[in-house]
Amino acid sequence: MSDYKEMWESLGLDLERHDRLLALLGEFYPEVYLSQENRPAGMGYFDFVISEVHGLRVKEILDHKAAGGIVVGTFCVYVPEELILAAGGVSVGLCAGTDFPAADAERVLPRNICPLIKSAVGFKLGRLCPYFESCDLVVGETTCDGKKKAWEILGHEVPMYVMETPQKTSNRSQGIWRNEVSAFKEKLEEISGRKITPEALSESIKLVNEKRGALARLFELRKHSPAPISGKDALLISQIAFYDDVARFTAKVNELCGELDERVKTSQPANGNVKRILVAGCPMAIPNWKMHHVLETSGAQVVCEESCVGTRYFSNYVDETPGSLDEMLGKIADRYIKTPCACFTPNDERLDNVKAYALDWNADGVIDYTLSFCHCYNIEHELLRRKLEPAGVPLMHIETDYSMGDAGQLETRVKAFLETL
Repeated sequence: MSDYKEMWESLGLDLERHDRLLALLGEFYPEVYLSQENRPAGMGYFDFVISEVHGLRVKEILDHKAAGGIVVGTFCVYVPEELILAAGGVSVGLCAGTDFPAADAERVLPRNICPLIKSAVGFKLGRLCPYFESCDLVVGETTCDGKKKAWEILGHEVPMYVMETPQKTSNRSQGIWRNEVSAFKEKLEEISGRKITPEALSESIKLVNEKRGALARLFELRKHSPAPISGKDALLISQIAFYDDVARFTAKVNELCGELDERVKTSQPANGNVKRILVAGCPMAIPNWKMHHVLETSGAQVVCEESCVGTRYFSNYVDETPGSLDEMLGKIADRYIKTPCACFTPNDERLDNVKAYALDWNADGVIDYTLSFCHCYNIEHELLRRKLEPAGVPLMHIETDYSMGDAGQLETRVKAFLETL
């Protein structure tokens, strides 16, 4: 990484602790990723992105701000990226996947709260994230009680805007959500100083749909036996999708998929020793690679992720049919409310999806991955068990956090599960 200290200092980062954070990432990443054998050459771009995770991309978005654009931080796949782009903005995901700033968060949050919430808030309070410090607006949502209350605290630290996510997908709820999407458009126009036009929105819809299409192509390739890419590498790509330049990211994923197409043509079917695993449940933000690393060093290959950093992120497209601005806003709202989060009740679509994905990706078993104190997904495990058991799909529930303290225990449990498949 180049010397970005002057840039980080101008953003007000705690430079000493930030250096320690990057040093830890620099030790962990090679062990998890670069130690893999026979990786696709196209992964070189994504390795480079991680090597510059707080460097070059941050400089790009600061240059964007200097040219009159805005930067919008998000925590959830319900926030419409199309609107941010149409307002001349850059969207960056602010969820964090490490317990490094836990002590900062615990000054204002209870210890027994979702580690994702704790990590995100801790990164802001500890002045450790250059993306947070670059944002003109931070957008939260009401997908869980922990987030709703955390946004109230975070609102004292950053310009905060909260979208009300419905708890049902009824017609009445869809009306509420459409109003929220329209109100978000107005907020973006306010902070950007520019009107969102039908032409700009149509262009951004196509741009984001193309990104979804590239990710869908990548996941389709993972249906092959053997899958031409590791689960860890696919997870990394999905994580990077939340903050990389949209057009460049799409091109690089499609370029990689071209290489993977060739791998599929020349590969032999895998033997029965490597178990194909579907990971379902909570999202995994950078650098949360623990579950995949444990699985793929224990005789398994992760072939699909049913999560917000997975199928939920790219499934369903926004209708690109030209129309008025209100019509396009309605189409955006319709697409996003189809995302089956565990905050919804009932949430039968997600349960059906996990079952369908397990069959489509020929998974030998499913890991239901939940973060500690994530009540929505933890409770939903029982419903998922009732869905998969009659279909003969093996399922194991794992509840964990961001620490590495339970890695040995997870490895033992995972190997025992794999032996039963």
